Amino acid sequence: MKNIKNNIKIKGKSGLPQTVSTPSRYRNPIGKYVVGRNSKCISCGLCAKLCPYGVHPRYENFSQPIRPLDYRCIGPKCEANEYFCVKNCPQHALSVKLNPIMETLGDYRWPAEMILAHWYMAETGNLPQVDLEYNLGFSGGGFDKIRFKSPDPKDYLNIPDEEIDTSILLNKRHDGRPERVLSLPCYGGGMSFGSMALPVLVGRARAAKRLNSLTCTGEGGYPKEFEPYSDNFITQVATGLFGVREETILFAPVVEFKYAQGAKPGLGGHLLGDKVTPEVAKIRETVEGSSLFSPFPFHSVYSVEDHKKHIDWIKEINPQALISVKVSTPTDADMVAVGAYYAGAHIIHFDGSYGGTGAAPDIAKKNIAMPIDYAIPKVHRFLINEGVRDELCFIASGGIRNAMDVAKAIAMGANGAVIGTADMIAMECVRCTHCSSGRGCARSIATTDKELGYEISEEWAEQRLVNMYMAWRKQWCELLRQYGMRSIKELVGRSDLLVHLDYLDEVERQKYQPAPKKKLIL
Repeated sequence: MKNIKNNIKIKGKSGLPQTVSTPSRYRNPIGKYVVGRNSKCISCGLCAKLCPYGVHPRYENFSQPIRPLDYRCIGPKCEANEYFCVKNCPQHALSVKLNPIMETLGDYRWPAEMILAHWYMAETGNLPQVDLEYNLGFSGGGFDKIRFKSPDPKDYLNIPDEEIDTSILLNKRHDGRPERVLSLPCYGGGMSFGSMALPVLVGRARAAKRLNSLTCTGEGGYPKEFEPYSDNFITQVATGLFGVREETILFAPVVEFKYAQGAKPGLGGHLLGDKVTPEVAKIRETVEGSSLFSPFPFHSVYSVEDHKKHIDWIKEINPQALISVKVSTPTDADMVAVGAYYAGAHIIHFDGSYGGTGAAPDIAKKNIAMPIDYAIPKVHRFLINEGVRDELCFIASGGIRNAMDVAKAIAMGANGAVIGTADMIAMECVRCTHCSSGRGCARSIATTDKELGYEISEEWAEQRLVNMYMAWRKQWCELLRQYGMRSIKELVGRSDLLVHLDYLDEVERQKYQPAPKKKLIL
């Protein structure tokens, strides 16, 4: 942890923070492969000398063998290398095999390899050296069926990452309010005080500050621990109005009205009584231990005119705040977007059906709302036809898991994306979906229990997030270089660069990597 604290202020040439190695909180991180060492081992140390990946640690003046760091092992493909430990071991004491946990970790949208890859990015700030598929899942649809077309090698732009612009502009209305520019084309989604451990929330805020980005309060209010990072916090005004205060609206660079979220449209937010601790109850002005269910609509908003009154109210309180409107993806998403624009919003944030909290009921998550990959092009084209596309920042979320999903969303027509689940994955979430329980989170992330929550430090959470987003940025820069682009803004609406595998014949489909298919034990 000292290494993290001593390096968190360092900036790279691009003005973005440098990555710092931030290892797992656990002694034996999960890897794709298991390296076995049997009793024949004589601790000669040859494997430690040969392996360039640090799989076999060895300490001076300590003759006993140490458990291999399996998660660094590149697996059977190492057989072709002269330094392959299994082949070179004089005692034939080593073996490498696939980790059986790969069959049970994760789910169809976040399979095991994608999770492990994001853990590695969050630790190192680099893309994995192990053969992990981190861009595609097993869902059989959505972003898993969409590919970027093979670029023309003649278009390749041989420039360094520092010369590539990955920033987005939040205020495109030129209305006298700040034109807030974020350094990355994504920012943190709403996670409320009460849903997550406080060090996790503060760690997200610290990362947002270093990345020149934003994170969101959710509908849980504004603890005093957020105040030092107020310039990087979106204040959310949700239907339950929990924790909404005039002073916190004055803090906010962006105020977000949350009408619905893709994980549970039609239901409103909810926080079960197990997580309503005395601290949570105090800030939400409610009763300890009582489950909290927000209404689905704002009962003061039943028209665009009513919505405009809400926006005007916030603009009057804070003349510097930008206004974001978060909605799920109804069939008339295009009309909702135009209505938000004419009501005075700067950002329209559509949340699709595949994202959201692990606490949402399956009946809502899997059966309601439009997938975000359907909504994005529909909204983008309609805004163009209405002549207002260049005056509204269009943000997408809901099932956007990784750097390539962000890039695909932008190519479809969004300006950027909001990220939630990937932030938790960076902190070693295992997708057990017990987020609704006060003590049920296996990794002490989605918990309100103080003892469990403080297993994670703010500094550790901050650096893990910084590392992951810096690894994502490397992917974006390489993608843009391949198409001869210098800015992520050039990618907006370039759906001509995308193909959907279902619309290709068998010969054409073979040119693109197929979506993984695997039977998971769930």
